[in-house]
Amino acid sequence: MQTGISKIILPKLTLAEFFKEASETGYETAEICLDKEGEFTLANLDSSVEHINELSKQYNLPVVSVVHWQCTGNLLASGDSRKTGVEETVRGLHAADAVGAKCTLHTVGSLLPEVCYDEAYENAVTSLKEIAVTAEKTGVFLAVEFIWNGFAFSPLEMKRLLDDVGSEYVGFYFDPGNMAVFHYPQHWVRILGKYIKMVHMKDWKGNALNGTWPALLSGDLDFPAIMKELRAAGYDGPMISEVETSEATLEESLASIKKIISMN
Repeated sequence: MQTGISKIILPKLTLAEFFKEASETGYETAEICLDKEGEFTLANLDSSVEHINELSKQYNLPVVSVVHWQCTGNLLASGDSRKTGVEETVRGLHAADAVGAKCTLHTVGSLLPEVCYDEAYENAVTSLKEIAVTAEKTGVFLAVEFIWNGFAFSPLEMKRLLDDVGSEYVGFYFDPGNMAVFHYPQHWVRILGKYIKMVHMKDWKGNALNGTWPALLSGDLDFPAIMKELRAAGYDGPMISEVETSEATLEESLASIKKIISMN
C-alpha cells in the first residue's frame, strides 16, 4: 500500500503548491480535483493536463485519482440533466487518463423530489452502464463513494447497484469516515471487497447529531479490523488522506497512515 493525499483538503493551494507540499512532506501519491472553476476544469483540459503532468514528474508524485468535483451533473436525475452528467463524467475519465490516473471518484448525485427513489436507482444503473463503456476503453475506474446523500445507504444496496451495472471498471471508493456514524466500516469492506478501487483515510468520532472527522487514530474507527478486511479483499492500493489540516498537520496524518498500513 502507498500513502497519498487529496487536494480536497487543500483547496486554497495552487496545483504547483499542492504538489510541492505533498512531495516535501513525504506522500507517495496524489489525488487531484476536476473543478468547475480553476486550474483543472473541463474547459481548460489541454493546458491543465500538460501542467499537471509536468508537476507530477518534477515532484515524482504520481496522480492516482481524480475527483469529479461537483462538475459532472446528477446521474440520479432524469432527462437532459442525467445525459449531461454522463457526458461530463466521460470527459472526466479521459482527463484522468491524460494525467495518468487509473481511478476517478463520483458521488452519483442527489435525490430529487420529482424523481422517485426507484427511478433514481434505475437512472444510476443506466448512467453507470453508459459510463462503463469509456471506463473500459481508457482503463480508468469510476469509483462510487458513499456520502450522506440518502442514496445506496447500506453496503448491500451499494453492492446490488454495482452488481447491476456489471462492469469491473465501475467500483467503490471506500471512505470509512463516511459510514461510521451509521455502520461499522469493516462490514462494508467485507461485502464490497472486490469492488474497492481506492481508499480515503478519515476517522470519525461521535454520532449523527454531534460528530466530527478528527485526526486519524483519535476517533472511534477500528482500523485493525478495517485493515484485516482490506487485506482479505486483496486491496493493495493507495491510502489517501482526507484529514483536514485543522485536525492534524500533513506530517501527522502521513505518520498515522503509515501506522495504519502496518496494522495486521
